[in-house]
Amino acid sequence: MTDALPGKPLPRASAESLPYWESAKQHKLLVQHCRACGQFWFPPSARCHHCLSGDFTWDEVSGEGRIYSFVVYHRLYHPAFERDLPYVVAIVELREGPRLLTNIVGVDWKDVRCDAPVKIVFDDDPRGITIPKFTIPERQSSAA
Repeated sequence: MTDALPGKPLPRASAESLPYWESAKQHKLLVQHCRACGQFWFPPSARCHHCLSGDFTWDEVSGEGRIYSFVVYHRLYHPAFERDLPYVVAIVELREGPRLLTNIVGVDWKDVRCDAPVKIVFDDDPRGITIPKFTIPERQSSAA
């Protein structure tokens, strides 16, 4: 899936987030998982958000979750996003617990609802970065 346009701003990997972005290029969703308390967290950091332990791994997660919150952008804030209007910016709560700021794609914005189930898709930008996004599975997205 590619909806990227030249000129769209891209995220920049930090030392803490590099494993996340590198795994996305392989169409895998990795998040940090604490060995001390067993919790997953996002965004990436040097210490567990729950217990402050520095003992963690990067584990692949399901890529499934629910929409926690969202907003539909109808107004243009950056010229490179004009073709995408209207678009959905959402907070998705993964089945494993962490919440990610993302886009909901591949469905009509009118079908987006809080608590709707979502699954991950990957947007491969031609400039060498892959952006994890989410979609509502087909059986859930058709409004009656």
